[in-house]
Amino acid sequence: MNLTTEAWIPIVWNEGKPGTVSLREAFERGHEIRDLAVRPHERIALVRLLICIAQAALDGPSDQDHWEACRPRIVPSALEYLNRWRHAFELFGNGQRFSQAANLKKATTKSNGDDDDEGNSTSKLDLALATGNNTTLFDNAGGSERAFTPGELALMLTTFQCFSPGGRIGVALWNGKETAGKGSSDHAPCLAGGMLHALLRGDNLLATLHKNLMTKRQAEQFFGQDSWGRAVWELMPQRLADAEAVRNSNRTYLGRLVPLTRAIWLADDCRSLILANGLEYESYADGWREPSATIVTRTVKGQPTRVLLPASIDEAAWRELHALTVKAVGQNPGGPAALQNIADDQEAFDLWVGGLVANKAKPLDTTESVFHVPSAMLKEPSQMVYEAGVRLAETMAFRVKRAASVYHKELGDNLDRPEMKNRRQQIQSNAAAQFWTDIESALPRLLEVAAAPESLGLKSEWNKTAWGQSLWRAARAAYERACTRETPRQIRAYALGLKTLFAAPAESAEVGTEKEV
Repeated sequence: MNLTTEAWIPIVWNEGKPGTVSLREAFERGHEIRDLAVRPHERIALVRLLICIAQAALDGPSDQDHWEACRPRIVPSALEYLNRWRHAFELFGNGQRFSQAANLKKATTKSNGDDDDEGNSTSKLDLALATGNNTTLFDNAGGSERAFTPGELALMLTTFQCFSPGGRIGVALWNGKETAGKGSSDHAPCLAGGMLHALLRGDNLLATLHKNLMTKRQAEQFFGQDSWGRAVWELMPQRLADAEAVRNSNRTYLGRLVPLTRAIWLADDCRSLILANGLEYESYADGWREPSATIVTRTVKGQPTRVLLPASIDEAAWRELHALTVKAVGQNPGGPAALQNIADDQEAFDLWVGGLVANKAKPLDTTESVFHVPSAMLKEPSQMVYEAGVRLAETMAFRVKRAASVYHKELGDNLDRPEMKNRRQQIQSNAAAQFWTDIESALPRLLEVAAAPESLGLKSEWNKTAWGQSLWRAARAAYERACTRETPRQIRAYALGLKTLFAAPAESAEVGTEKEV
């Protein structure tokens, strides 16, 4: 199977019908493709692949002026490039293969860490399937033999190289030498730090790719001189000691877009593979920033520290939109590099945000959101107002938790006792979760305030805004659902809790939203 000519990328056409396309069709008919029809981590991996092809074909753009003018050249340049490098996109065969390590053989030493029953199953490439140590909660076929189509394997392989979690892994012989790590591995580049990814979204696939292209000048600002590099298939490492090819793969912009995190060789039966550790990739902690990542400043051990904004299944991404929309240069705090492609006079833009959440070596879930963001959010006054609106929501969630505790205490269920910690957290979390679910639908009202910061007035009268009023309604609704009032005793407890909910908050409550209550 050749990825340039055979269909394997799931998409949705402009008229809403699903389909699959090859790499050539993705570019040739990109204006007819509304969007990719894949899971969040698959989207990130596919967009990186398509961007890599486009930028390698263009050998640029060099600067912002060239970026603005390059869109008509993307399709013809990419098609010519794919024709020239067609041999590098074979999924099987004896020659060069896409994202695979040639001359890879399974080692027979005791250092091989891949000792589970399904260590050689291609199902390991799909992080959502139950294979080896992965949970069977949502996949009852775990443990059974699986077969995948070549198209499915192509998508799985592309995604796995970007998002493979660290942990124990097999050892193999790559051109006669043992693979690195001695049976252990680090997270792949797109999972390191649990990062939340952000991409600009256009009206069609071609527009999306154009919006997310990085210029050579931006790459120099982000990664330093001589960091542009070449696509990995143009300078494919043949062994770990292949210094020039390895550096291109893990220390340049184009080289890292399609990483070789794992040494993989697929068997022709589409059922088995050889899997071992591949190349090592520096994370943000080591000095490398992924273009789609967001850097924020957090207090770590009492010191302000720059860290990656992580994906979360507990807190919705909209609560960090003020950080995601900061235009960043290089290693400075801020959102994705593509924000620099948004013109100052643009009215609004769509921002896709998502990622894979993992606990050490175990994938937990994926998350994604799409925000229609007013361009004013790219400026500090709007970001500050938006952040204040989020903090107000956090204070309101704190009140809901506190009111629920007062309600239960009045009923004789004193949640403040140390031995009631787990029960207290469960009850309060359930009440707060309902609040956050309800208030998310009112997000456009917060964006309206952020787009016109002057509407708040000098005294920041949030109670007069649609967002402030929505917070009060959502808080009361969440409290009422969490605290029933059927008996006289429950009615009294409900009234006391309601008084706590709407009482003028103490200063400690306003600033204590992140503390346990």
